[in-house]
Amino acid sequence: MIASDTSLLPLRDVKVVDFGQYMAGPAVAMILADLGATVVHIDPPGGPLWKTPANATLNRNKLIVTLDLKTPQGLEQALALIEEADILVENFRPGVMSRMGIDLATLRVARPELITLSIPGFASNDELRRDWRAFESVIAAQSGVFTDMGLNRVLMGINPSFSPLPLASAYGTMLAASAVVLALQARERTGLGDQVEVPLASAVMEGLSYNSIKIDNYPERYKTQREKEIERRRTEGLPMNLTYDDLQELLDPFYRSYKCKDGRMFYVVCPSHKHHAKRCLQALGLYDELVAEGLSEEEDTYLPLSEWKSDVSLGVYPLPKAWADRISVRMKNVFMTRTAKEWERIFGRGKFPGAPHRWLQEWINDDHAETAGLMIEVDDPEYGPMTQPGPMVWLEESAAAMVHPKARRAVSYDEALRVLSAIETKLPRVRQKNARDGWLDGVRILDLCNVIAGPHSVAYLARFGAKVIKLDPAKPFYDCWNTVIFGMSHMRGKRSMLTDITQPEGRAILEALVKASDVIVWNAPDRQVQSMGLDTESLKKLNPDAIFCKLDCFSGPLPGPRSGYLGYDDLVQATTGIMTRFGGSMDTPEEHAHVGTIDVMCGFGGSLGIAAALYQKLKTGRTGRPRTSLSALSNLAQLPFCYDYARRGLFDEPAGREVVGHDALSRFYYTSSDRFVLLSAYEADLPRLEQVPGLEGISQVPADGRAAFLAQAFMGARAADWVERLQAADIGASICENLETIRAYNSRPADGTPGTEQGSYAFSVFADHPSGHTVTQLDPFAVRPRRGKIYALESAEKYGASTRAVLQELGHSEEQIDALMAAGVVSESWSASYLPT
Repeated sequence: MIASDTSLLPLRDVKVVDFGQYMAGPAVAMILADLGATVVHIDPPGGPLWKTPANATLNRNKLIVTLDLKTPQGLEQALALIEEADILVENFRPGVMSRMGIDLATLRVARPELITLSIPGFASNDELRRDWRAFESVIAAQSGVFTDMGLNRVLMGINPSFSPLPLASAYGTMLAASAVVLALQARERTGLGDQVEVPLASAVMEGLSYNSIKIDNYPERYKTQREKEIERRRTEGLPMNLTYDDLQELLDPFYRSYKCKDGRMFYVVCPSHKHHAKRCLQALGLYDELVAEGLSEEEDTYLPLSEWKSDVSLGVYPLPKAWADRISVRMKNVFMTRTAKEWERIFGRGKFPGAPHRWLQEWINDDHAETAGLMIEVDDPEYGPMTQPGPMVWLEESAAAMVHPKARRAVSYDEALRVLSAIETKLPRVRQKNARDGWLDGVRILDLCNVIAGPHSVAYLARFGAKVIKLDPAKPFYDCWNTVIFGMSHMRGKRSMLTDITQPEGRAILEALVKASDVIVWNAPDRQVQSMGLDTESLKKLNPDAIFCKLDCFSGPLPGPRSGYLGYDDLVQATTGIMTRFGGSMDTPEEHAHVGTIDVMCGFGGSLGIAAALYQKLKTGRTGRPRTSLSALSNLAQLPFCYDYARRGLFDEPAGREVVGHDALSRFYYTSSDRFVLLSAYEADLPRLEQVPGLEGISQVPADGRAAFLAQAFMGARAADWVERLQAADIGASICENLETIRAYNSRPADGTPGTEQGSYAFSVFADHPSGHTVTQLDPFAVRPRRGKIYALESAEKYGASTRAVLQELGHSEEQIDALMAAGVVSESWSASYLPT
């Protein structure tokens, strides 16, 4: 039985002072509080700068103190609270805290054990943008989030395309939360704290790293029908004017939505896996007839296409258009025979991925979400009983204690100080006063994961010095589009080994690796963990000290009816309302544009769980089992509107293809230079807008006429001129950049540095990449400690390249290794070339 005692929470002895406003800062402190930390949140005299019911979520489990830092007394009280804290969190522009009298570097000279976390919009070493008024949408526009936003939007000619998802803050939250807990566990080893910066612009770039990678001479084999259609139209000078229905016919049959008997759309995500597409067709009753018509399955899909026996193989993405069209027509007809709920049960129990589309309001009130603790109830002092997102990350043994958080509570300064002072801080002996090492130096991780979320979690940890072995099957379960293309990002900094663990000799190799590891990471449902012998009791017999981290799709802190269902990023988008919001209706759902939108966020969540478990083990000796899920992190991605209570208004956040922003003062405007500017302003900014050349008279325009006034005004000058004028008045604004431009202007030849000195954006060009292609990739640069070291990650080696070396380290002789290879127990490669063509 899972304990519900809050004394078992991993951060129960940690004290935090939270100066954060808006989302990222408070969200980091909320996550620390959910994990047991005692948090005092500081608000200015007028209350939170962001007036929203989401503050009830962001400030749960916190004591709220109102201080005026512009007065001597308020500053003195703030410094007294910091004196008691282990961690300080702030998310203002660089230099703001120092100007208020709270200089982080000075604080750490006096208290080297203090950990400070800054989450600015743009990096403090970004001379161009550091002082910008960096609201969420400004960061998104400047970082290319809204431009070329998915293949669908490009083909529809909708460019830029607005989304209300706070991706920069969500990625920044998880990166910052994981970083601060990694620094905390490092403090247990060294006695030293750290000064950490996580710029939101850099964080969103890391979140979109699978979208910004550039592979020169990218093979045609991996291009989808939509990518080919974009190339064709650009080459022939044709307009991008496809309709939604036109686009559906360019989708792979195992990666698209189908209408069901009840009118609800159902999303099938079964590409790339050796078994999923086959199981899907068998459940639909279509497999045998399609095989009879010539649909085949290649034994080895990693061979060049010229060596295949036919032009198609089930389980490979993307399928040739002729076969995609033939299969889609049949699947459309079958889906109309059952309701979406029936299909959900068939897919879930049949062990292949699919889920109905839901609206966010449905997800918030979903039985599984409630039962699993993905949605929880908090009795807030302002809103009463309130449904809020559950914990983002948890440890199995203390998960039950996290689903009943305390509501935010306003207290006096004296009470807050008394609460912090009552918690004794036990610090380890300082090892080296000026140690400059990685937070995870010496930590050994075994990565058993696939696709994106799990492997990305481990790749992230490698930058802090962890030594990683990636173990994959001797024969792959996924096609090379899924493994090799994604692996160029998440295999960086790892050694790759291929082993068949279903054979006794392979199982022995797995067990030897488990015994030699400090951390084991796997993204799989509980039944697979049990069958692999990695459940709690079995693992204790192999390695009682190993931390086992599990990521999956639908799990929460508690068991739920769909916890064991398989799924990917896209299915969580469908289940939690992201796709219906993005598409605008149940009839037109669309995936949220970017590859790995939730996957990468979940990966950072897994890293946070590992950091918390490492800290708990160092502090108490208890070995924990951290967990997170795509569903849990989808709640963070929708946090500004992910709540419900009795008097809540409509779920009317911006939705659909035609939306251009939140309102007239916060939206896209077209300019005379044929480019769009993102304006991000509020009612309180009207006096300053009035002083901007070209916007005189704006304050006299009725609210319902502002959009027309501004649209006309913005056509009077170039985009760059508008941004300069607006920023001079301290108004949030940015040109809508795209990822290709950002990459082009911020790339340098790979030089062995992690990019943290390059400002808000940094890419490295690997001319000698092991793939044989020139590859340009984002640097591992969003987390920037002053003391801890960030390592530049080596390029992803070919799958299996380290098999022989790892076996030698386990004590195998060359003769034994050769015998294992001859028997198919291990392998040094899946394919002749790195990137099969």
